[in-house]
Amino acid sequence: MASFPTAVRSSRKLAFGLNQARRISDLSITRTGKPILRVQGHTATVFGATGQLGRYIVNRLARQGCQVVIPYREEMAKRHLKVTGDLGRVAFIEYDLHNTESIEASVRHSDVVYNLIGRNYPTKNFSLEDVHVEGTERIVEAVAKYDVDRYIHVSSYNADPNSPADFFATKGRGEQVARSIFPETTIVRPAPIFGFEDNLLIRLAGVTNLFTSNNMQERYWPVHSIDVGQALEAMLYDDTTAGQTFELYGPKNYSTAEIAEMVDREIYKKRRHINVPRAILKPAAGLLNKVLWWPILSAEDVDKEFIDQKIDESAKTFADLGISPGDISNYTYHYLQGFRSSAYYDLPPATEKEKREDRKYLHVTDEL
Repeated sequence: MASFPTAVRSSRKLAFGLNQARRISDLSITRTGKPILRVQGHTATVFGATGQLGRYIVNRLARQGCQVVIPYREEMAKRHLKVTGDLGRVAFIEYDLHNTESIEASVRHSDVVYNLIGRNYPTKNFSLEDVHVEGTERIVEAVAKYDVDRYIHVSSYNADPNSPADFFATKGRGEQVARSIFPETTIVRPAPIFGFEDNLLIRLAGVTNLFTSNNMQERYWPVHSIDVGQALEAMLYDDTTAGQTFELYGPKNYSTAEIAEMVDREIYKKRRHINVPRAILKPAAGLLNKVLWWPILSAEDVDKEFIDQKIDESAKTFADLGISPGDISNYTYHYLQGFRSSAYYDLPPATEKEKREDRKYLHVTDEL
């Protein structure tokens, strides 16, 4: 009879051998011929994961069994991402967009890289050119150097190097840089995104959103953040999306003014919006960006108010991924209920009939 230590060692070897058993069906070959185990999933690096869109794609990848690497700059900005996947599925690595070595360390073990990095206004440390063009160049060079299987670049609607708005122009140049270095880059151009912590519904419902420059007449197809996250996940598992350009937009076109009216009806309040000439508001917003450290109206936001969203007809859409995007009008109650007063907090969304009846009467709380 074997001694107790010998039995323990034998049982450990037996258990280890059982845990390592693999079937040929567990093996998958990527588009470029790299073998991966389906039970372990892909290894994905997500730059810009601490932004609004990041949590949706990180959570989707982690719950599918992918190992997700999240480069970050601020310790507190990434803490909510720790619980988006099982223990050990989400790993963090500190990086600097100016530091090539830290970028290479973030991508060298990955087989897919998402670039969600973007900035709505320049800061003292980063200009729009630094973030959207030079930063993209460093990331794509690292992707090419380590022969990463897929690179998915999240750009912006209206991205065009010749755009009069600096934001759209730098986004367009970033796309050109990505494709020139890594031709099989998948480019994604989402419309203005709504959801939790967005820059659309939440901004319009807040009391600080006072000034506009074009009477909020900019028109676009707002898209749900969850739909965009689902699309980004689908692109990973569909190799035919490599080298393609996707325009991701919602099913219905709105102006900002129409969405603002929708927001006011949902929160049972009337937010004031003051129209200021562009020649005055743009330099004032640019000056405030340099003085204040929290996000406010930027000079780039003023420029974007005068540019309607244009759809590239040659680009692919949600339909090519088998996804039906949701309309913003179906989600306002979900995202804006917290802006109601306690008197209306528990009221359900008004039906279309109730909205028509309500417009027939003048209420004592209406502003004349």
